[in-house]
Amino acid sequence: MNRGERGRREYEGLMGRKPEEALPEVLRTSPQMFEAVVEGAFGGALARPELGRSTRELATVAVIAALGGAEGRLAGHVRGALRQGVEPSELLALCEHLSVYAGFPRALDALAVVQGVLDEQGIPNPPRMHRVVLADHETVVAQKGDHGPAVILSHSLGVDWRMWEPVMERLSNGRRVFAYDFRGHGAAAGAPRPFTMDDLAADMFGVLDAFDVDRAHIVGLSMGGGIAQTAAVRAPGRVASLALLATTDHAFDAFEGRARSGEVDGMEAQVVPTLTRWFTPAALATNPWGVRYAREHIRRFDGADWAAAWRAFRGVDVQGRLAKEDFPTLVLAGELDASTTPEIMSGIAERIPGSTYRELPGTPHMQTLERPDLVAGALDEFLPADR
Repeated sequence: MNRGERGRREYEGLMGRKPEEALPEVLRTSPQMFEAVVEGAFGGALARPELGRSTRELATVAVIAALGGAEGRLAGHVRGALRQGVEPSELLALCEHLSVYAGFPRALDALAVVQGVLDEQGIPNPPRMHRVVLADHETVVAQKGDHGPAVILSHSLGVDWRMWEPVMERLSNGRRVFAYDFRGHGAAAGAPRPFTMDDLAADMFGVLDAFDVDRAHIVGLSMGGGIAQTAAVRAPGRVASLALLATTDHAFDAFEGRARSGEVDGMEAQVVPTLTRWFTPAALATNPWGVRYAREHIRRFDGADWAAAWRAFRGVDVQGRLAKEDFPTLVLAGELDASTTPEIMSGIAERIPGSTYRELPGTPHMQTLERPDLVAGALDEFLPADR
């Protein structure tokens, strides 16, 4: 393969179109410039494998945005970045990063270009964000939808509200959907420690109170499912329905060991055991946004918050205590969940008479981060909506 062939191949791989289709004016006006771009740049440095294509596109977006004055080229590379699997949230974060190093004028211009491309491609806007003051700490709440039944989403240990973002747009059709950071996580990192499952349930009700919601459809995944069950046991009158995803109704012996490991071994040591519990080998190999997001969160997590959360989860005490409640309950298992297996999840369903048990094919523990389509479909079918 000569340099021209390599350049054309790399251009199409990065940008999704043949260079002759993407740069017809350049080819017509200056074949020499066209050759310099395709053979010189894309057939040279840009074809080298030391930087992956998504990394190259992020770097290119950052450089063009910082230089300014080339909004058309910037838009093309924003499209290229999206094509390479860069998430809209990562591009928006890049604009924030630019404000620090290139100044607000350049960052705001870049933000306008990014938003224009997202609008052009029909990518929804991010949720509306609220700061909420609870009894002893502050957190953030992401909201999608402004009418219909209220739904509150409680995330897994080790991440934050954004693990729900892949399903929030669909769920917000005819519903008000709230996802929040529970204490020790995200915007609520460093909240007073130690804390209990009762504290976490009270925090959830505090979030609902902040939006004047008396009863809500409560959805929780993993530790969030433990919080959801605890809330339902403590105040069943505030629960319109319950959806339990990849969770447990009793503590596992491993919880204390994970707490101690965070304190003694540090957070880098938690990355491999956690991600291999959460995701399939295929996801770990291809490294999509959900894996990148989870890995970065674990690495950045405070070890004391990590330990406090596991010790709180060790106190989950709800087994058999929802048997007499009459609100609808969905128990959603992942076929490939190595942590809260289908056997564990079907046991929860058996202990809640009248509950609905569903198993999502090909789905691991982190359901919303690897198979959001299946999760959104199951929840959309289960939850009532005003449409």
